[in-house]
Amino acid sequence: MPDLSVVIVSYNTRDLLRDCLLSLRTSEGLKLEIIVVDNASSDGSADMVRAEFPEVRLLAQSLNTWFCGGNNIGIRAAASDVVLLLNPDTEAAPDALALMHRFLRENPDYAGVTAQMRYPDGRVQLTCSSQTSYPQLLLNHSVLGYLLPSWKRQSRDRQFYADWDRLSDRDVDVMPGSCSMMRREDILLDEDLLLYFPEDSLARKLTRKCRFLAAARIRHHEKSSTRSFFATRIFFRDMLVYCRKQYGIAPMLLMWLLSRPIYWLMWLKNR
Repeated sequence: MPDLSVVIVSYNTRDLLRDCLLSLRTSEGLKLEIIVVDNASSDGSADMVRAEFPEVRLLAQSLNTWFCGGNNIGIRAAASDVVLLLNPDTEAAPDALALMHRFLRENPDYAGVTAQMRYPDGRVQLTCSSQTSYPQLLLNHSVLGYLLPSWKRQSRDRQFYADWDRLSDRDVDVMPGSCSMMRREDILLDEDLLLYFPEDSLARKLTRKCRFLAAARIRHHEKSSTRSFFATRIFFRDMLVYCRKQYGIAPMLLMWLLSRPIYWLMWLKNR
């Protein structure tokens, strides 16, 4: 049995996926099972995996199952009791996965662990957050944020740990979906969500804390497959689904009303 199952959901990120898989070949100290769930890519991603990475378990889909559905396909197929969800636009340092795996194994009171993520130019990404509240959703993604800019700034500072530079370890509420390691029974995502807010939804189900490890390093290109207005539409769709499931119909309707001007402005900008 592998020590760790790594699940990577790919959608038209062939070249980045190749670099990701090459980095995993250099991982030290663990027996890995690598599962790539390809969401019906049109760029030859699946063929590349078959030809260049015979050790990888490829689950090629005929339809796009999105981030949550694709990850759940990989999680259910995983042989290890510990699963890492990893984006295809990442490259792991040789010791990163072993450091995370050892922490989770030695600390059963923790639900999950994540790594320090850096942009290609070396800047540290400000990943992880506290759990999102309904007022924070309104301030971050509706006209209220423009009407109350100081409240929005203070709210975001609290939510995203403005006092922390990500150069030290810390307990966190919400880990990034681009790099989350958990026990298999805990990590299934909400498939009512397609691409956004699965980390927040997952965090609300957890009864144990999560840990950020600064010594585990992951290079992350970020948003490599979500740079389009179509992705923006999915974001607002998922936000409303998340809002309905967590807070109810009336708060969702208010969120819809107050976020529409932001959505329309982004639509006009895209045109």
